[in-house]
Amino acid sequence: MSTRKISISLLIICLIAWSCSKDNSQKATMLIFGGTIYTVDSLVTVEAIATKDDKIIFTGSLEEAEEFKGKDTKLIDLEGKTMTPGLIEGHGHFMGLGYNELNLDLMNTTSYQAIVDAVAERVKLAKPGEWITGRGWHQSKWDSMPAETVHGFQTHHLLSEVSPDNPVYLRHASGHAGFANEKAMEIAGLINLSIDGVKEYEVEGGEVLVDASGKPTGVFNERAQSLITQHIPERTPESDIKAFDLAVEACHKNGITSFHDAGIPRETIELYNKMKAEGKMETRIYAMLTGWDGDLLNEWFEKGTMIDQDNLFTIRSVKLNCDGALGSRGAWLLEPYSDRPDHFGHETLPMEFVKKTALNGLVHGFQVCSHAIGDRANREILDRYEIALNKYPESSKDHRFRIEHAQHLHPEDIPRFAELHVIPAMQAVHMSSDRPWAIDRLGEKRIKEGAYMWQTLLQSGVPIVNGTDVPVEPLNPIASFYASVSRKTLKGLPEGGYEPEQKMTREQALKSYTLDAAYGAFEEDIKGSISVGKLADFTIYNQDLMTVDEGDILDTKISMTIFGGKVVYDSSN
Repeated sequence: MSTRKISISLLIICLIAWSCSKDNSQKATMLIFGGTIYTVDSLVTVEAIATKDDKIIFTGSLEEAEEFKGKDTKLIDLEGKTMTPGLIEGHGHFMGLGYNELNLDLMNTTSYQAIVDAVAERVKLAKPGEWITGRGWHQSKWDSMPAETVHGFQTHHLLSEVSPDNPVYLRHASGHAGFANEKAMEIAGLINLSIDGVKEYEVEGGEVLVDASGKPTGVFNERAQSLITQHIPERTPESDIKAFDLAVEACHKNGITSFHDAGIPRETIELYNKMKAEGKMETRIYAMLTGWDGDLLNEWFEKGTMIDQDNLFTIRSVKLNCDGALGSRGAWLLEPYSDRPDHFGHETLPMEFVKKTALNGLVHGFQVCSHAIGDRANREILDRYEIALNKYPESSKDHRFRIEHAQHLHPEDIPRFAELHVIPAMQAVHMSSDRPWAIDRLGEKRIKEGAYMWQTLLQSGVPIVNGTDVPVEPLNPIASFYASVSRKTLKGLPEGGYEPEQKMTREQALKSYTLDAAYGAFEEDIKGSISVGKLADFTIYNQDLMTVDEGDILDTKISMTIFGGKVVYDSSN
């Protein structure tokens, strides 16, 4: 054979090999079709998508998608169901979610007696001296209040009667207060204090509630909780791993593929690194460093951000807890509480520290996310952000500083979010849960002019990051979506919704759980919409939550969750 013929033969072989390799590289590992697929790119719908490994490689018509089908392609027929990008929990507490599954869950209790009964049952299973802990009670959501109250809270006596040999500590649903029995207070050396003695134990930014005789009622507000919690035994590595696994499972069941974890300590960072190394990180975590640990912040400022190339565990933000919750009257207000005229709430973190952290954040490339519920807390934080942004204008071009909750704003401060490019991370379900009683705390004028101002903020030009603040509220994103578009309680009240002019459209609500939430974490280029090149994270529903009657939205169930191109939850199994 001549040299020329050999060369041509080799060229043909190479062309065939190249063609085959190209075809193989374009074959999808998963093809999804047969339902309504919302891409969230201008709310466009497509017939089908194709993924290869953990990335999207095609969106468009089913006919075109067929070209990506190979012999090993997994086919998922939606059978009329609806799919969106994977939902992003924009503000929650991942380990709190897991431990809520392990400990006493009081989320659905409707009276003080229900709490007492739940503890009494747990006492039967506990050893004498063993701590009983839980979370989820909220006195403003009870059907009735006990006969004996102090500042609108129950006292410990009924609880102490059923748990004489077990210290008990039950966190308020908000996490900003706690309720201890006599045994727990005895261990803390508090039960026999006179009113003067209690003052010696007050914690700056917190409050020990006492009765008329000067004895603690069992309620510890804000930072005063540490008087009790410092005596609760540490969590174990085994319980941490179990809580982590339960949190991942809960995310999958609720269609959550990414999670903004609002404030983690160094121990949790170590745990997450371990879970990732072991291949157990099946929820993408965008973590905020806890601002309670100044040494931790300084360490990270020195070494810089950790932006994970595997898109599983990223650290580039800081969480500051600057006031309390409205339910516990810890939110920091410009004017006193309507139902407690001598009280303005609590500044739980010095504003000078907020300013210092904002400056450090800009210098070292960290986003600052500050918890603020009351109008004074929001104003003070915006003031500190503004000082920092003015000092470092070059570092301020894409800072994406956030205020977590931004629940109650003075009308003059609402436009400042857009002016300063500060992102409000607001949990719509809080309005649904809190609004019926929040009017007692703030009065009608403050509620109508500055509370839960979603549409006003959106129209000003800022995105809203949605979520649930789990375990403050259940992780269920459908409930928060419903609250976003209806402004009603989960019982469907009132007709027309509270302050209906502040409702989100369904498009805005979906975006707040997907693309806008991704933007709030600098991740809009890799997630938040169904676009070629982005991560293959999807949430599939039993019905079209974008078109069903408003009254039927809460009937929406998660049918399937796909994470990184793999089915991690299927309700039919």
